[in-house]
Amino acid sequence: MLTSITDGILCCLTGKTTNLVLPLESSEPSDGFEFVEVKPGRVLRVRHIIPERQPSDTDADKKDVDCDSNDEDSNSDGVAGTSVHCKRKITVYRNGQLVIENLGDVLHSEILQCQDGDLEPCSTVEVELADYKELASSPDPNPAPPQGLLSSEEQKPAPPPRRRRRKPKRTVLIDSKRVISSCKGTHSDVALFFVHGVGGSLDIWSSQLDFFSRLGYEVIAPDLAGHGASIAPQIAAAYTFYALAEDLRAIFKRYARKRNILIGHSYGVSFCTFLAHEYPDLVHKVVMINGGGPTALEPSLCSIFQLPSCVLHCLSPCLAWSFLKAGFARQGAKEKQLLKQGNAFNVSPFVLRAMMSGQYWPEGDEVYHAELTVPILLVHGLCDKFVPVEEDQRMAEILLFAFLKVIEEGSHMVMMECPDTVNTLLHEFFLWEPDMSRKDSRKADPDKTGCEIINTQKISKPMAK
Repeated sequence: MLTSITDGILCCLTGKTTNLVLPLESSEPSDGFEFVEVKPGRVLRVRHIIPERQPSDTDADKKDVDCDSNDEDSNSDGVAGTSVHCKRKITVYRNGQLVIENLGDVLHSEILQCQDGDLEPCSTVEVELADYKELASSPDPNPAPPQGLLSSEEQKPAPPPRRRRRKPKRTVLIDSKRVISSCKGTHSDVALFFVHGVGGSLDIWSSQLDFFSRLGYEVIAPDLAGHGASIAPQIAAAYTFYALAEDLRAIFKRYARKRNILIGHSYGVSFCTFLAHEYPDLVHKVVMINGGGPTALEPSLCSIFQLPSCVLHCLSPCLAWSFLKAGFARQGAKEKQLLKQGNAFNVSPFVLRAMMSGQYWPEGDEVYHAELTVPILLVHGLCDKFVPVEEDQRMAEILLFAFLKVIEEGSHMVMMECPDTVNTLLHEFFLWEPDMSRKDSRKADPDKTGCEIINTQKISKPMAK
């Protein structure tokens, strides 16, 4: 800590910030580390693991996938999926009220496998918003006298109250069909993209990358600019949401297959949402881990991260300790080792300040999320002190096909704390395919919240297939 404070004082005197993020040379090329230049002088480290398959399987769906194509036949290897009719009407009124009408198919899913082998049902969350036709009406300028003052002959049923007809500010209609199929590791047209958040790196996904690569999945995990071993430009504009989103767009277009699954954590969830909205025909499923509510991003002006970089450099030991306390349910030697191995929160103060100040994305509001037609799995650590569970519950209400799973013993870094549980949930979701034969067999229970709390002790580690 004394060394950090001394460096901070020198930083204040010289006006320069120390850059803690430098490109690292990969001593083991077999691990799949690559350096990709997304823009001139802007190089990102990417871990890309391609499983060993027969040449006949890999030649058909190799790179050079056109990300602007609208090919509905997104399945190769003869994999057939379930066709789901995605139809909903989204109405935004001038008072800020949002009315969502689901007019298409309702999915019934079973995506959680327990230790005893039984399946726990999880239906999609029904959006429970007031219908604009049933809202309170405007007061009658000529109210009728109380019935007690009228004679028996004059007592008549009161006419229905007059309703105020309001004009919507914006109306969005969605009417499309989506083919949802099981994505196995043996399918050569499936790719998994892992996106970390602020202060993280691709190393936080080490358990997931190793697990799914052993199952035969092709996995791609980049380091965001200024994180891990990627280049750290010394200009604040390089860390805005739009700049980072364009980086990930270039990574996605480089490695995308016909069916792609996006897995994001924290701030990385916003980039997965952006890609799923931009490429609906290529993004097959999305996993959001502790991503928060479907609100537009806007940096806080009163945040500690608005302090000068030299001050943040002095406070870096305190910030790292605070992140350890808030990001993990427990703060033991195991969690400290996970934080070190995951290379998490190991970014320069300049990058950290620029990242927090650049989180401006006004388009990513509730309507933007409600327009998504891709199936989405929401994973939330119950002990998370950064993102309350109410935000993910709100996200589950807004999304069309969303399944919320709450891990009781996890916190913000739940994929590092409970890797077996998270891997099980993700794998079941990848293999999940909706069963539309029971579409009209039952009605959704309005008392159910669609949220399941999972005890990690009840989850068994699946066998590699």
